[in-house]
Amino acid sequence: MELDLTPPTSDQRQVLEAGLSAEERRVLLAHGTEAPFCGIFLDNKRSGTYCCRLCGLPLYDAATKFDSGTGWPSFFAAVNPRHVGRLRDDSHGMLRTELTCARCGSHLGHVFPDGPPPSHERHCLNSVCLQFVDAGQPLPDPLARGDRLPA
Repeated sequence: MELDLTPPTSDQRQVLEAGLSAEERRVLLAHGTEAPFCGIFLDNKRSGTYCCRLCGLPLYDAATKFDSGTGWPSFFAAVNPRHVGRLRDDSHGMLRTELTCARCGSHLGHVFPDGPPPSHERHCLNSVCLQFVDAGQPLPDPLARGDRLPA
């Protein structure tokens, strides 16, 4: 799945951010972390696509989700590697790789090298950073770009 990765304009971003709750702002915009074992998508078993809560970019297919036992939704691969950015994160006295939405730059979580095959990666995400679209339903298009493909 290849979509337009052009970042939202300042006006679009302002509108998108205005729709966020305080907790969504803290995690998505200020690189926070939600408490473990409380996220809405931790136990979600439905088929579909996990998209960025802010800009709607499709990030992960439910088929790549697995139970890591960590308390956060975990995936072994993105829908498209270009949709998820990776940044060095040396906060909290440790070196990690932060995951961000490649279109809007929102914080998603972190990636660790202890996942299942074939990637052996664990993309550990905050539920609050995601929106879920059931299989067969149209993907969100908050930027009204008309670039959404069926899931």
